[in-house]
Amino acid sequence: MNNNIGKTKSVGFQFGIRKTVPASAEKVWEFLFSEAGTNIWLGKLKNELELKKEFETLERVTGYVRVFTPNSHIRLNWKPKHWENTSTIQIRIISKGDQTTIAIHQEKLLNTQQRNEMKAYWTTKINELTSNLK
Repeated sequence: MNNNIGKTKSVGFQFGIRKTVPASAEKVWEFLFSEAGTNIWLGKLKNELELKKEFETLERVTGYVRVFTPNSHIRLNWKPKHWENTSTIQIRIISKGDQTTIAIHQEKLLNTQQRNEMKAYWTTKINELTSNLK
């Protein structure tokens, strides 16, 4: 039996994860894009994250910021050094009163193996982010 969990018709495989924290959207956004926050989910940046600009981390992840809407979401291309392909990541924050949900979605993954790699990565990263926000 072929396991195609996360397979889409148009963007290959995808993965998404969400977690809610007892904090304002502004506090969550500020942390996500602080040096401490980006070090957790993206890695140590060699340059700033800027709209319509490429970025690189010391861990040799490269990418391009496609959308950056403060206190809402970021959408970027993302390619670790050991990958042949480039994926797309969107991180969105959703505010409901004094609670905020961090939603991470990644698409354009090649296969189940790459999806599983990213599921493990993002599960660890979202847990690290939310534990540092409390």
